[in-house]
Amino acid sequence: MRTVGITLIALVCGFAGVANADSKVVVKTTTYPVTGNSGREIMRSMFSGGPTQGLQARAMAATRYDVKWDMDWDKNGGTCRLKGARATLFLTYNFPKLASRVSPDLQSRWTKFMAGVRTHEQHHGQLAQDMVKAAESSVVGMTNANDPGCTRTQNEARRHISSIYAQYEARQRAFDAKEHQRGGNVDALVAGLVNRG
Repeated sequence: MRTVGITLIALVCGFAGVANADSKVVVKTTTYPVTGNSGREIMRSMFSGGPTQGLQARAMAATRYDVKWDMDWDKNGGTCRLKGARATLFLTYNFPKLASRVSPDLQSRWTKFMAGVRTHEQHHGQLAQDMVKAAESSVVGMTNANDPGCTRTQNEARRHISSIYAQYEARQRAFDAKEHQRGGNVDALVAGLVNRG
């Protein structure tokens, strides 16, 4: 279902450099309550209380991310070189949590549904991690002569990172388009929950 979506946030921050170390991922999982005595009622609960998607639409679940950078600049004789880049990727997953008691059959369908939802969201998270690795690789070692203040090199690094972000945002959208199409994985998950055969 196309009303099921993912919200993505990607920011380039903190170009004032400090250490050159491995990047890290900080994962946070949040939940919101849903209730219902049938799959359809639970779906209605998700679409009334789920994370926002755009200005008005609601999603069943969401993956949000924010990237902060620390760059290690080497200024030597008027030449600027980016020795290292350390990114911190903040990933936040927001999932529905069943807050009402349901029949064993509905509980079983809910468990299968949530397994699929988590797999979907975690794929978005993996794409975000791949994006950060690709961005790092694209800028580390970047060097410019006659750039004593590193301004030109910093601007070039920003452009490279922004380009990588755009490429991976396209991959995120393509993944969602495939998953959410009629007969796709998300549609199948919803069908299983509401017991559509």
